[in-house]
Amino acid sequence: MKATIRVLVLATAAALSACTLAPRYEQPASPVQPAYENTTVTAATPAAEVTWQEFFPDPELQQLLTRALANNRDLRIATLNVEAARAQYQIQRADLVPAIDAEGTANNQRVPASLSPTGVSEVERTYSAGFGVTAFELDLFGRVRSLRRAALEDYFSIEENRTAAQLSLVSAVANSWLTLIADSELLRLAEETRASQHKSYDLTKLRFDAGIASEVDLHRSETTWRQAEIDIAQETRRVAQDRNALSLLIGEPLAPETGAGAHAIDAQTFSKELPAGLPAELLARRPDIRAAEHALKAANADIGAARAAFFPSIGLTGFYGNASNDLSALFQPGHTAWSFLPQVRLPIFSGGANVASLDLANVRKRIEIARYEQSIQIAFREVADALIARSTYEDQLRAQEALTRATEAGYKLADVRYRGGVDSYLGALIAQRDLYDAQRALIVTRLAGAVNLVRLYAALGGGWK
Repeated sequence: MKATIRVLVLATAAALSACTLAPRYEQPASPVQPAYENTTVTAATPAAEVTWQEFFPDPELQQLLTRALANNRDLRIATLNVEAARAQYQIQRADLVPAIDAEGTANNQRVPASLSPTGVSEVERTYSAGFGVTAFELDLFGRVRSLRRAALEDYFSIEENRTAAQLSLVSAVANSWLTLIADSELLRLAEETRASQHKSYDLTKLRFDAGIASEVDLHRSETTWRQAEIDIAQETRRVAQDRNALSLLIGEPLAPETGAGAHAIDAQTFSKELPAGLPAELLARRPDIRAAEHALKAANADIGAARAAFFPSIGLTGFYGNASNDLSALFQPGHTAWSFLPQVRLPIFSGGANVASLDLANVRKRIEIARYEQSIQIAFREVADALIARSTYEDQLRAQEALTRATEAGYKLADVRYRGGVDSYLGALIAQRDLYDAQRALIVTRLAGAVNLVRLYAALGGGWK
């Protein structure tokens, strides 16, 4: 009968220890519309499945990305945070099993004569050595298991944040490199414009010296190449700053030839067939959304720990080994000793601390719900903005290319008319400035379109594989 009762007690304890008081987790409803506007669902490979090596075909950019993933300090810190979270989870998980320690004690006690059974003051000595368990909590109501679950979800959240940091790093390196080659191209354009307009100024000065051109035409001709000199100074500064920004991202100095040479912004061909998919797919593809959901699950588990504080807790302390009042005889036969000290703690009054802890856990869960919903809304907006920008940038680029061709043809015609004496220099000057502005705008538009494609790739969850 006693054996049956013991088995029932142990089975009940085991069943209770497998339960927690945490509320059942339910994923919050998505706070965004079910589809993006003006898009169609296709069967193309999702952006999250496209590696950055496939999306960025340029060898130099691939090399920069490889170096950044190996050396970037922000990513390194995020990786170390993952290791720290893993260690914290292992510490919390260890509370589920009793910690067994080797113990050795020597107890020396003087007993006064008034308390001694012999009526003589004496010193009592007791020695013990063995193995002990101190205050192991029997997790009947799942407090420790809830804390372990919260630590596990925190670890998952930090790991997803590291993945998000990698995704952001890939996007930032690509955009910085694109900005560098675009500014380098603007610098070359300014240098070419200064050279050509300086030659035009020399020809106008010869015409002025010969009495053919007016002094007004001479000064107007000078303004063009002076403006180009101003642009050269600005673009030289921007190129240097772009190199510094890129060097910080990759975590080491740049080679002198990085971003120079034959690189041109219009030669950067990224995949333009990235399917938008559905907003619901972002829940699985975006690491920042996954991180927010794990943080929500951790807050949900904390409620279980806060609820368990209202119920009794049982602590177990025990010892098994040898004990003797003679140190030399401690490990001899016949000195085996053991002790078992269970302790039951029932909360009665805590000044409202347990209630406040539960209220705090519930509030924190509502905060995490709001953060989770906000992360979905931010992701939806980033994708929606990048999708509409992709279509409009394509139209803008075609229009800008047509405008540049038209202004180039207009400048050539105006220059011929001026050289032939048919028209004044003012018409040629205006046409030249229009061409220079159109060429600069074309480079800037190409850069904006390329940067937007990179943002769309990252917004759809690409770049972390």
